[in-house]
Amino acid sequence: MLRVDNIEVAYGKIQALWGVSFEVRDGEIVALVGANGAGKTTTLKTVSALLRPSAGAILLDEQRLDCCTPVKVVEFGVIQVPEGRKLFPHMTLRENLLLGGYTRAARAERSKRLEHVFEIFPALRERQGQIAGTLSGGEQQMAAIGRGLMAGPRILMLDEPSLGLAPIMVEEMFRVVREINQRGVTILLVEQNTENALELAHRGYVLESGRVVLEGTGKELLANEKVREAYLGL
Repeated sequence: MLRVDNIEVAYGKIQALWGVSFEVRDGEIVALVGANGAGKTTTLKTVSALLRPSAGAILLDEQRLDCCTPVKVVEFGVIQVPEGRKLFPHMTLRENLLLGGYTRAARAERSKRLEHVFEIFPALRERQGQIAGTLSGGEQQMAAIGRGLMAGPRILMLDEPSLGLAPIMVEEMFRVVREINQRGVTILLVEQNTENALELAHRGYVLESGRVVLEGTGKELLANEKVREAYLGL
């Protein structure tokens, strides 16, 4: 479904990604794991067309995304839920969710998709009139993912969804990611919580200093000695 082919990205004169390649197949959960600063968020921003690669290509099926605008990438169904949630804090939860369905195709489905979000996150139904900035961290993360679902994603890209959450909410967040995938949404997951991410993922890629250094199934990477030493402390 999604193929990232040998992309290179720089911030000015500072190279951030060096020949990064990976693929995401229809129906999969694919994890990008690595230390802080490895290039995971840069990779997602490049797929979203928020950054332009200086080399390489990004394809959704046969459509080149690296030549598109961010709006067009969203219209093609590649949706990023950013690190830090990025909600509009002075708007209500419901207003934040509805903003996720701003494209022409999504607007026609907003009522249906809103109900779909409330099925996945029952707690949000009770909070929909609440100002987003007053929600708990876990509720805000649910709202950010729900806003992404309102766009009707083919691929949902989640950037550190467990960041800053209490342990019980981390467990819940990974359960929700699995449920969304089981409902038919392909997921590209960026996580520093390596163990949970690889346990969840069908396949994974390890980024180090802007390069893919390992790839395999989630189970294969969890059993890899380098991964266990560097990321699991074992």
